[in-house]
Amino acid sequence: MFTVTLLSNPSNPVVGPAVVDSLRNAWGGGDALWLAPDVAAEFQVETVPANRWDVWADLQGMGVDLVVQPSEGRRKQMLLADMDSTMIQQECIDELAAQAGIGDHVAQITARAMNGELDFEEALCERVGLLKGLDSAVIETVLANRITLMPGGKALLVTMKANGAYAALVSGGFTAFTGMVAETLGFDEHRANTLIVADGKLTGEVGQPILGRDAKVAALHEITARLGLAADQVMAVGDGANDLGMLGLAGAGVALHAKPSVAAECDIRINHGDLTALLYIQGYSAEEFV
Repeated sequence: MFTVTLLSNPSNPVVGPAVVDSLRNAWGGGDALWLAPDVAAEFQVETVPANRWDVWADLQGMGVDLVVQPSEGRRKQMLLADMDSTMIQQECIDELAAQAGIGDHVAQITARAMNGELDFEEALCERVGLLKGLDSAVIETVLANRITLMPGGKALLVTMKANGAYAALVSGGFTAFTGMVAETLGFDEHRANTLIVADGKLTGEVGQPILGRDAKVAALHEITARLGLAADQVMAVGDGANDLGMLGLAGAGVALHAKPSVAAECDIRINHGDLTALLYIQGYSAEEFV
């Protein structure tokens, strides 16, 4: 059996009964189960509908995300999450660059790297090099004034952990930021790159080895092996090209507000919902959120 989930952003609840019933009838689905009124609902079908992606495209225009996945094993025992533009709403290096007065230039490089147009490690080194000489105190300024959490993140972490899951934050960003995000949201561990500082200034260098696409895959393998879990028990979430390795290996790889080239390679695409969407697609109702 397969579960069909329709969901929208909680701030714009547009999943009405008419939308759900129309699709359920067209696909010969079972009874609808409402996970949150006008926000998320699900029903079961025996096979994946042939016109799945055509319907997905139509629903996108209505502000509705559509996910079809095997019903068995939907609830995961581990969350492996990217940070920038996933657990937070910004790209940390772009915010540092903005403080240095080169925000637009660096943001353009970041966008190309996240879309897979540039080598991630080379692009990271280039961008960090442009920050050489920046006062390291700027990191605290950015953390305090420019970084905001992605809506739904706290509910996602607390609810999954209350149900026995392990949570790891694995970022191509920097430990100066993952430390704060991990502590605030309740991640069990975090991994990221290190900005080198000398005499209170950024040296323009990154600690080696650089954590990129391969390191995220390695994290999935290492953490699951340590916990005695299989890859299909993992839900991974990210938005950039450097996330594709872990998204492809995880039992549920979620492209969250992802770059088009990234979303195209993932079956679970959340473009409208917030991070609570990751709970709804596991079958959690809003009443079960912690």
